[in-house]
Amino acid sequence: VGPDGSLDEARMAGHARDLLAKGVEGVAPFGTTGEGPSFSVTERRSGLEALLRGGIAPRQIVVGTGCASLTDTLALTRHALENGVVRCLVLPPFFYKNLSDDAVYALYATLIDRVADPRLRLYVYHIPQFSSVGIWPDTLRRLADAYPQVVAGVKDSAGDWTNTARLLDRVPHLDVLVGHEPDLPKLMRGGGAGTICGIANVYPDIVRALLTRDVAAADEARMAEFLAVLAHFPFLPAFKTIKAAQSGDAAWN
Repeated sequence: VGPDGSLDEARMAGHARDLLAKGVEGVAPFGTTGEGPSFSVTERRSGLEALLRGGIAPRQIVVGTGCASLTDTLALTRHALENGVVRCLVLPPFFYKNLSDDAVYALYATLIDRVADPRLRLYVYHIPQFSSVGIWPDTLRRLADAYPQVVAGVKDSAGDWTNTARLLDRVPHLDVLVGHEPDLPKLMRGGGAGTICGIANVYPDIVRALLTRDVAAADEARMAEFLAVLAHFPFLPAFKTIKAAQSGDAAWN
């Protein structure tokens, strides 16, 4: 975000290029670390277009398109597909709580049916500590069975390994990704796909070290040490402060 509160598109695109140069395989704009729910539909469309103009290939993007409004989610998902970005990370509607599993299924089924584009690769976003609306393993299995060509995976950011293990058991054919970095070694040993996570924005090397099946104890210790430091500070401002220090660009503050 720039000084006037608008999306700093040039800095976002530069950050994405920097991450890809450091070995990150793709970027996920407008997720949680990307502050997606804080931006308007217009800003999120413009931001995605800025990444593409900035040299980020569509295949390197998993774009967050989930909103509290189904209409907005549809608009952003269609816009992504129009621009060749087929992988969409979709939060459930998150204002009204205690939705039934049938309601959550109906939301995603309606989205897929209304988008009606076989190119869509849907990644559901399970982060109940923020959304208070979970997409549980049996619901995801039901959705994947109904739309096997569209439902591609799940980002499980609950930080609950029991749930992640159930996903690996119930939907082993989908991409199971975690947002909780300490779970990465277990995930990869269990056949998971990898991670979309916040720490990769500032220490991609630490995250990458956890993606191997034989993780060194020192690498796990580094992650634990960093998380222990991070816990004392507000999540997003901390990342931006680190980025400012790393890059020498005070505008990150």
